[in-house]
Amino acid sequence: MADKGILNLKSLKEQVYEYLRGQLGKGELLPGSSINMDETSQKLGVSRTPLRDALLQLEMEGFVSIFPRRGVVVNHLTLQDIKNYYEIIGALESAALMAGFDRLNTAQITKMKALNSEMKRAIEQDNFNLYYQKNLEFHEIFLGLSENQNLLKIVNTLKKRLYDFPRQQGFVKAWEKTSIGEHEDLVRLIEEGKKEQASSYIRDVHWSYRVQENFLKKYYAQAEATQGNRE
Repeated sequence: MADKGILNLKSLKEQVYEYLRGQLGKGELLPGSSINMDETSQKLGVSRTPLRDALLQLEMEGFVSIFPRRGVVVNHLTLQDIKNYYEIIGALESAALMAGFDRLNTAQITKMKALNSEMKRAIEQDNFNLYYQKNLEFHEIFLGLSENQNLLKIVNTLKKRLYDFPRQQGFVKAWEKTSIGEHEDLVRLIEEGKKEQASSYIRDVHWSYRVQENFLKKYYAQAEATQGNRE
């Protein structure tokens, strides 16, 4: 019998997608685990069609792999994946900042500073979820100036893949503090009108796998350890 109250009145495909993303983010569906379509459709009280459509979207985003006659498996996130995603995000955010640089105004720069201060407070309170949200908002200020919706879609999708591994409750504090310092450097370059340097900084420092490698390995090692404890 289907669990009542799980789904509402969006399109069924959207609801199923959001439900599965929630399960991934909470660690209810771990990398390497299988998704039973019959059990899931029965639990949600939907046919296999919206479930299949939602799984196809998750496959396009890299969260799962669908194997004919073998079922659906939640993908692992490898260091090579992370390296690839950092390279792509860095290039695209750099391009977005370059394109929208001249439209960044004083109010937006002030907002970036305020968000960075909120990130500092979140770290002091060990509130990673708040830090994560404010970090996204910081980047969205200059990304929001981009008129390239395809670019934004790719960046948002890859960030979901990086951060919902599942989402960790803990974090690497030294990394978060370093990231806040990088934000300060970026804002300074923007205030000084250094378009090329600011755009390069996003790509070659903030989203550089080589620069961030030690932090990344530590962060994702924690994720793997957390996963191992749950299995």
